[in-house]
Amino acid sequence: MNNQLRYGKIALRPLEPEDIDLLYKWENDIEIWEVSNTRTPYSRHVLAQFLQEAAKKDIYETKQLRLIIENGNGTPVGAIDLFDFDPYHLRAGVGILIHNKTDRNKGYATDALKALSKYAFEVLGLKQLFANITADNKNSIALFEKNEFIQAGIKKEWIKTISGWKDEILFQKFLG
Repeated sequence: MNNQLRYGKIALRPLEPEDIDLLYKWENDIEIWEVSNTRTPYSRHVLAQFLQEAAKKDIYETKQLRLIIENGNGTPVGAIDLFDFDPYHLRAGVGILIHNKTDRNKGYATDALKALSKYAFEVLGLKQLFANITADNKNSIALFEKNEFIQAGIKKEWIKTISGWKDEILFQKFLG
């Protein structure tokens, strides 16, 4: 596998058709809908179409890239995304999920961010990455700050939730 897609305890790999059950489980987990800005469940049919399109088109066409995070045993533990890819301004957003709570705090997310940052700089030629994190998501804030993302601004009452409005913090990381 490409060295830019490995770091520490993890490897990043593209989506495969066999990932449909995994995606179905993760995308339909209502506990993470708030952080993923999901409002409705996904059908297997919609996810199968997504997987087919992901296999046919590259990041320059879709403006996004989802990679599966595998641990040292080759077991999928999460996903990391580039979104809002802008090849003119040389930037993209980052989203990350380590799904099972038992897989969290093992360094997988840190290693995945390091591998993705290296890939974004060395292969895609990006200047910066950004992340949008709700102000109450202390674990994600700590993760991104640990990985050299700096707070660039706060969007007040940006995210509507069942319990009310939340501020969203914009983080940036300059590559290279």
